[in-house]
Amino acid sequence: MRRSPADTAESAKKLTRRTLFLGGSQLVFMGALGLRMRYMQVDQAEEFRLLADENRLKIHLLPPARGLIYDRSGTVIAENEQTFRIVIRKEDASQLDMVLAELETLIGLTQDDQDRVRKELKNAGPSAPVTILDRLTWEAFSTVAANAPALPGVSPEVGLSRDYPLKDDFAHLIGYVGPVSSYDLSRMDHIDPLMRIPKFPIGKSGVEKMMEDTLRGNAGTVRVEQNVHGRIIRELERKEGIAGNNLQLTLDHQLQNFVQARLAGESASAVIMDVETGDILAAGSTPAFDPNLFVRGISIINYNALLENIYRPLPSKSVQGAYPPGSTFKMVTALAALEAGVVTPDETVRCMGHTEVGGRRFHCWKRAGHGNINLTGSLRHSCDVYYYEMAQRAGIENIAAMGRRLGLGEEYDLPLPGMSSGLMPDKQWKRDNRGADWVIGDSLNASIGQGFVLTTPMQLAVMTSRLATGREIVPRLIKSIDGVEQPIKSGGPLNINENMLRSVRQGMYEVSNSNRGTAYSSRIVTDGMRLAGKTGTSQTRNAVVNNKNVPWEERDHALFVAFAPHDAPKYAVSVVIEHGGGGSTAAAPVARDLMLFALHGAVPPLASYPQSQRGTIKTLLDALPLRTDGDNATKRSNA
Repeated sequence: MRRSPADTAESAKKLTRRTLFLGGSQLVFMGALGLRMRYMQVDQAEEFRLLADENRLKIHLLPPARGLIYDRSGTVIAENEQTFRIVIRKEDASQLDMVLAELETLIGLTQDDQDRVRKELKNAGPSAPVTILDRLTWEAFSTVAANAPALPGVSPEVGLSRDYPLKDDFAHLIGYVGPVSSYDLSRMDHIDPLMRIPKFPIGKSGVEKMMEDTLRGNAGTVRVEQNVHGRIIRELERKEGIAGNNLQLTLDHQLQNFVQARLAGESASAVIMDVETGDILAAGSTPAFDPNLFVRGISIINYNALLENIYRPLPSKSVQGAYPPGSTFKMVTALAALEAGVVTPDETVRCMGHTEVGGRRFHCWKRAGHGNINLTGSLRHSCDVYYYEMAQRAGIENIAAMGRRLGLGEEYDLPLPGMSSGLMPDKQWKRDNRGADWVIGDSLNASIGQGFVLTTPMQLAVMTSRLATGREIVPRLIKSIDGVEQPIKSGGPLNINENMLRSVRQGMYEVSNSNRGTAYSSRIVTDGMRLAGKTGTSQTRNAVVNNKNVPWEERDHALFVAFAPHDAPKYAVSVVIEHGGGGSTAAAPVARDLMLFALHGAVPPLASYPQSQRGTIKTLLDALPLRTDGDNATKRSNA
């Protein structure tokens, strides 16, 4: 069938429209494709050049800023300072020898450092940064940064390093940080990825160690692009880490500095507490050390000097040192006897200078004896025979129970490592640990703080706080975490009869304020600030020999405990001077000065001292090596 001319014309029109539509579509598509190709090849040429096959994307960890540590007034005692360093990663160290040689030329990289870098890279993970040099000067850092294209794999970085601006004042309490070690990792149940970074700093001692998880923070990440030579082409994405929590401690940096200065030259320790809250205001230990030496890498010579010092500067004596308390323990024995009902405050005991028990003679420190003496007098004169009698009447079980109520033989919940719990022995302890029965001689020795009894300066301060208040005072070191106040745990009554406590406090008052008291020469003459205390001398040997005739390490320890003001207690202090001799001559004067500083909030005014001593005291106070660096200066009283 033949198509009509009209149909043929209509079909031709339709074909023409389709041809035009398809042709137009193809033209638009080709135009768009051409524009896209031009955009990719011209406008984005650099972008695609950077994303070439030989370039790689890497994700690196960003160490967070470590939390800061402040004292109770807000003075920073552990901070972070900006440092310049250069690092390299194992996976980018294909030209290591050339890089190290170039750094030797540029900034004088030593052969020892080169050997160390090779060793650390060998043990490091592929992407873990190994520090080539830390704490570079700005000039050296700039030199490396300017020559980065010729140093494949080397990354100049600006980081943070721990710094302790008050140096040795807080060395034993704050501690220090140091590079994480394989030993550290072996003791961790969960290993933070940050710990895989060689030389990542973690707490090694003190609060830095015990509060590590709180202070460390969480890692951030940075996504970078590197070329085949390990050079970072650009940073694609950065997610900052979360800084660690800041800590505020109960310590007072000015009082702490005064404690350290006053104890200088001795192997000694002292603790000062707020008797209401249990806040530890100062806890000194001498000699000390600069913790910055450990952060920056202490030399073998300096470290050996610390280890070999017979005054033992590394341990924190205030919580790690355990000493026989000597006569500072007599308040425990007195209260045990009073509570057991085996003596009254006015009852007297005849002191003839010794007591014989089981065929053995136990001497009083005063060989001529004290005559008839009651509770108050026994504390005033520190009569040993009185307490030998109390030990026989009350028994060791009552004495040990009272010691524990007053905080002895206890390890407190404080963020300090290696704390000693001391020793408050009883019959069961001796059977378990010595395989022998308790004998009466053990009780007599314990009654005057000798024998098996051991206490720490921290425990003695707690004991004194509890005697002063009649409450179960608990020491506190962390005041707040990131601004959140931490609970005060002190509070509950000791359930010791107040009249009994009053009798003991009166005896302690007369120790320092009666002209026949063992610490009368270390009294405070300012009304409203008078202290109540107790001297102590603990033997370190069995033979009775004058301290002047034996080597230093064989001399007696000197101790003193006190609270003040005696009629409205605010602070308690304990002082232990290793091998210092007598507590009345060595420890009591120090404790008085520390108490006066706490009461005045500054170096004590001379008016608080007896008139006859003021010239000597002025010379002593003026010579103290107190801190005077700007805002961290220790105040001097204007009184």
